[in-house]
Amino acid sequence: MTNSTQDQAVESHDHWSERDGVKLFLRQKFMGDPGRTRGIILFVHGSSMASTPTFDLQVPGRPYSSAMDWFARQGFDTWCVDMEGYGRSSKDRSHKSNIATGAANCAQAADYIASVRGNVPLHLYGISSGALRAALFAQNHPERVGRLALDAFVYTGEGSPTLADRRKKMPQFEAADTRPIDRKFVHSIFERDHPGTADAKVVDCFADAILALDSEMPNGTYIDMCAHLPVVDPARITAPTIIMRGEYDGIASLEDLLDFYCRLPNADKQFAIMPGIAHASFQQKNYMMVYHILHSFLTQPAPVYRG
Repeated sequence: MTNSTQDQAVESHDHWSERDGVKLFLRQKFMGDPGRTRGIILFVHGSSMASTPTFDLQVPGRPYSSAMDWFARQGFDTWCVDMEGYGRSSKDRSHKSNIATGAANCAQAADYIASVRGNVPLHLYGISSGALRAALFAQNHPERVGRLALDAFVYTGEGSPTLADRRKKMPQFEAADTRPIDRKFVHSIFERDHPGTADAKVVDCFADAILALDSEMPNGTYIDMCAHLPVVDPARITAPTIIMRGEYDGIASLEDLLDFYCRLPNADKQFAIMPGIAHASFQQKNYMMVYHILHSFLTQPAPVYRG
């Protein structure tokens, strides 16, 4: 990009979508004319934090800490959405906000984005349970998806140390719609797989941003990931897809992910192992590498010949 482009400010706009009593918060960030971008990215968050702490985290002294800012500067129109039960979206805690709910939230967000930007296919990036939400949306609405990025994904859960440990708490997850979170919990995300992959300052800022919006989280995705996997059928995901696997991530075994990858029908697919990365990719020390991998996938030229 030119220096003049780099000097431009990233525009930020907050939006709301309401359907059947469910109100979803969305944030949009872009540069220049949003109608003349390289594409639209919808970022989908995971089980234990809302969207803006994950994708629009501002950390003093950490360049491009906000993934939305960085991708906006690369020419994309970027969006994130708080799932139902998270952040600024509706918090009717009478349900557990499971993976299916999240896929429906993605559809609601996609419809809203289409009303603002036109009915064009979206690129989706989902992380952890957000990857399951994004994948299920892509399975249910293949015509709505341009390219699909699944980070910290899990297929059957076989061989996952994180899920094996989490299953020990299933009775308490099933007994309540929500679970409390605090600063210690946020730090545990970065300590469970391979301590040292994230800077303490970043984790503290991440915790501040999460806890400013929520003190409890829905249990639905935890229950689905512990008891109901698989929730996605790879044979029904037709979009070009990348699986992004952190070297140290304990949410899924390598064999589990490769099984999913091999079952994807579209030959336009990639499997990327990210060295030095544990679970929360955008908050890791190697976050710029994550940006690079995702950017390369999203900007890959379309094949000109398919025999």
